[in-house]
Amino acid sequence: MPRFTRDGVAIAFLDEGDGEPIVLVHGFASNKEVNWVAPGWVTTLTRAGRRVIALDNRGHGESTKLYDPAAYHSAIMAEDVRALIDHLGLFRADVLGYSMGARNTALLALANPEHVRSAVLGGVGIRLVDRVGLPDTIAQALEAPSLADVSDPMGHMFRAFAEQTKSDLRALAACLQGSRQPLSRAELGRIAVPVLVAAGAKDTIAGSPEQLAALVPGAQALAIPERDHMLAVGDQVFKAGVLKFLAERP
Repeated sequence: MPRFTRDGVAIAFLDEGDGEPIVLVHGFASNKEVNWVAPGWVTTLTRAGRRVIALDNRGHGESTKLYDPAAYHSAIMAEDVRALIDHLGLFRADVLGYSMGARNTALLALANPEHVRSAVLGGVGIRLVDRVGLPDTIAQALEAPSLADVSDPMGHMFRAFAEQTKSDLRALAACLQGSRQPLSRAELGRIAVPVLVAAGAKDTIAGSPEQLAALVPGAQALAIPERDHMLAVGDQVFKAGVLKFLAERP
């Protein structure tokens, strides 16, 4: 598995296919295989003639695990994506992020628009602005002695998912505590690249994708029917919407 190092942090990534590059940024407690390979995204995009690059965010997958919440500031994680684009010698790339990865993608588009040809913000909606990130109960669930000790339903769901993906629970707790910086309405209004906002119609974690898209100049919105935060990831409507957006964007 290829890696590069930024400020002492090793970032693992995959790089498959040929054509115009697209960088995939996974969500909290996931990794490149769970978020992008298993649900068929890498296959879908490579078959569509794209070069697909997907990283493991710091603290996740095969990348370096850190235990200081300050190491997971969203701007730092967005810079990891920028550094990967530079490491591969790409002029710019389309970027598809999901959930936490979508927040990092939005920050990347703000700070380094020259690197971002277009941005797909998946698994986020208006709560990216109105309520920042996941609640503290999830960090508490990750730090609990065992899954059986977790009574909060959302905390239980994320702890079970983290165990399923064989994640470092302490690193994930630090990531959650350090990566919930808000995006203001003013910041969203300054995003100057083509944007698609996509979330499940039943995603109570994300909130309305239409309301978020309305804050980004020229952004499109896609509500994925009958899907919640977990089930929207690999949905065929989501994939078709992304391919259509990529084909039509300037």
